[in-house]
Amino acid sequence: MTFAHHKGGTGKTTSCINIAGFLQKKGEKVLVIDCDPQANATSGLGINPDECSVNMYDVYMNAFEGFPDVSIKDIIVETESGISLAPASLDLVGVEPYLYSIDDRLTVLKESLKPVENEYDHILIDTPPSLGQFVLNGFIAADRIIINLDSGMFAQKGVDNLKAIFEDIKEITGRRKSADMAIVTKTGDLHETKSSFQEIALIIKKMLKAAGEDENTEREKEIESMLSSFAGRTCSVPYDYNIIKAQLKGLPISHLFPDSPAAAAYREIAEIISVW
Repeated sequence: MTFAHHKGGTGKTTSCINIAGFLQKKGEKVLVIDCDPQANATSGLGINPDECSVNMYDVYMNAFEGFPDVSIKDIIVETESGISLAPASLDLVGVEPYLYSIDDRLTVLKESLKPVENEYDHILIDTPPSLGQFVLNGFIAADRIIINLDSGMFAQKGVDNLKAIFEDIKEITGRRKSADMAIVTKTGDLHETKSSFQEIALIIKKMLKAAGEDENTEREKEIESMLSSFAGRTCSVPYDYNIIKAQLKGLPISHLFPDSPAAAAYREIAEIISVW
């Protein structure tokens, strides 16, 4: 599954590593693939990007002549949490110019995952805050797509941009892609994860309040329609400082603060994902 949003600060990487944590706690075999040059998923799982001799840069560049033959299996490291990791580094910024030079640039990641796709119960792909080649590769490689939104109203524009990207993918590849889940983060004390109209309405009210807008029926209906048409399911995660403390320790919240509010939300989301 691929986690994506073109804007930073939406909780995308946080959701990726914390959902991975609860899936691992369930006894599932989990691989996180960091496709973001910022390498936040790598450091968030306790691995120093600068200490990895090979990483996702090498896996991507394996698609081009003249570069070392490095497989995804060659770069995977085991983390303290028990989650396997394909790390990233800042070197990844050098990949995109090469990708634009080849016709099959959208499937490089998908092809690279073939050696491990049957070895893990779940593969979670973290992508950078952009609409570039890493995100498109993540969409094509994924069976499921999870979009993160923060509780500000600018999330609506982000959804519209991502819808346009999904349409572009359909036009280019003939394959329809859509979001299977939207996770709204930093929602105050709200941590319900069911997608009933009433619960989505609460999320909408939080979004309106965060944006300083008056709550009105027409505006609420507009956003409710946007969320329900964009994703198969909408979940939410409250702001929780324990997430930051866990990341500083290089562990998911499931492994350090499993009884915290955000942990409860991510645990329920992981339960949904585990039966996909």
